[in-house]
Amino acid sequence: MDNNRNGDQWVEDRLATLRPDSEWQPDTCRGLAEFREKREKVRKRNRTWGWLAVGVVVASLPLMAFPPTRAFAQRCVSACVSQSSWVRDLFVGSSVPSVVYVKPDARRMAPDFVLDDPSGKPVKLSDFRGKVVLLNFWATWCAPCGIEIPWFIEFQNTHQSLGFTMLGVSLDEDGWDAVRPYIDKRKINYRVMVGNDDVAQLYGAASLPTTFIIDKSGRIAATHVGLCSKAEYEADVKAVLNEQ
Repeated sequence: MDNNRNGDQWVEDRLATLRPDSEWQPDTCRGLAEFREKREKVRKRNRTWGWLAVGVVVASLPLMAFPPTRAFAQRCVSACVSQSSWVRDLFVGSSVPSVVYVKPDARRMAPDFVLDDPSGKPVKLSDFRGKVVLLNFWATWCAPCGIEIPWFIEFQNTHQSLGFTMLGVSLDEDGWDAVRPYIDKRKINYRVMVGNDDVAQLYGAASLPTTFIIDKSGRIAATHVGLCSKAEYEADVKAVLNEQ
């Protein structure tokens, strides 16, 4: 009742400012009806945006349920439902950053592993102690991974002499049948191995791409989940290379 009374008074006040002569009287009922009609249109428009956002999320659920594509799906949902913050917060989550840099005294050791490269030669992570390692979990079908790979090729060229090495772990289900042609086509110049679920679980690589920067002592200095910028990677690599 209070809302109706306030609405009536607002309509009377607004119409009173438009009096053409002293005999004119405001039509409160008509004015309030028009006011409520406009308000309902606004509400309907907001509900339309809400249902549209829900539709986008539902359409993305198959991707969200499949771990390797989850990060990419999250970024798509984040962009598509920007009109609905509650949907974005529910499915994307603002509390999980895509980039995490860890101070030296709080770093944990990177789990060691041994995987074969294309020639069948075993590659052991701990053999790279004394170097800064960028460890990238990826797959040939992963579109964001394909965007990052040219950056990693460049990093291998420009930072190798400074004590840096790039390692790629593919999680392709087809193994080397898919990875070897991809390496040749993209002219990848760094060591690539085919991983498995055990290695992925060691690093918590539930999304692709997931990338770790490992310091000279073998500790994880930074974690990048999803498609990050070249500048973000390079800044972290240079920071860890410059550590004493």
